[in-house]
Amino acid sequence: MTTGHRYHELERAIDGVLASYANDDPTNSLDTAALPNKRAVLEAYAHLEPVLFMGFYSQRTLDEHSLRHGIAEHVYAAHAILVDQIDRALRYQKWHGRSLGGCPLGTAEDVVLALLNALPELRRKLAGDVQAAYRGDPAAESLEEIVFSYPSLRAIAAYRIANVLRRACVPMIPRIITEHAHGQTGIDISPGATIGERFFIDHGTGVVIGETALIGDDVKLYQGVTLGALSVPNRGDAKKRHPTLEDGVTVYAGATILGGETIIGRGSVVGGNVWLVTSVPPGSKVFGRAREATDGGSQPPPGPSTP
Repeated sequence: MTTGHRYHELERAIDGVLASYANDDPTNSLDTAALPNKRAVLEAYAHLEPVLFMGFYSQRTLDEHSLRHGIAEHVYAAHAILVDQIDRALRYQKWHGRSLGGCPLGTAEDVVLALLNALPELRRKLAGDVQAAYRGDPAAESLEEIVFSYPSLRAIAAYRIANVLRRACVPMIPRIITEHAHGQTGIDISPGATIGERFFIDHGTGVVIGETALIGDDVKLYQGVTLGALSVPNRGDAKKRHPTLEDGVTVYAGATILGGETIIGRGSVVGGNVWLVTSVPPGSKVFGRAREATDGGSQPPPGPSTP
């Protein structure tokens, strides 16, 4: 029970916090009632995630009719929440005069329906990601084990949904989804990255994939890999800052690959703890701090910027 003395102390603390909102610091943001609600966004995502793998999330036996009913339960709930939250995000962005590089913005309803209609294609891509994990990890005993327990699949699923919203120029919400997955898995994938099919991250902890990274098909990364930037440009600069990994590239644990002009050629292997800031041709095998290549390699510069 709060005594009279403690009550006055609490009131004094409240007054102090209230006074701290009296300035025009943008973090005060007293108009946040118009902002998306993080909890609501994650509730919507919690409805979308089961739709991707209904057989693994359902708590009842599924047949043709119960499957449709189960999907509908989640889709209707996700639709109602996301229309409201995306509408908030779009109106808030417009109110503050911000844009995402001149993207054509539809209505929240348009965006959500496009996302929901993309779910079959996302399911197809995720099935390929599961198969890639099974082929790429001899410790995996079954596809079911991967879906149930691999953090990389959870992070990739969140990315694939968030990426659809990001390409539709939805502000804030894609990052809320991927950062939620980041907190759960330790894998940080920007929703703006472009990632091909049959993507696999083994172990995964500490992987960072920057916003303008371009990853081809059948790429495999290990834990601690960074696909980052060499410098931080002015905000709004559309220049590519993060590297390109062509089809069939494997990057082992702890490797750091930086720069928007850096291209790792098709089928190359980058060894553990390698530092790369220059391109390598297809079929390269890169080991040590300086790459082994016909041009003599390069020495690492000072530490990387924040991806």
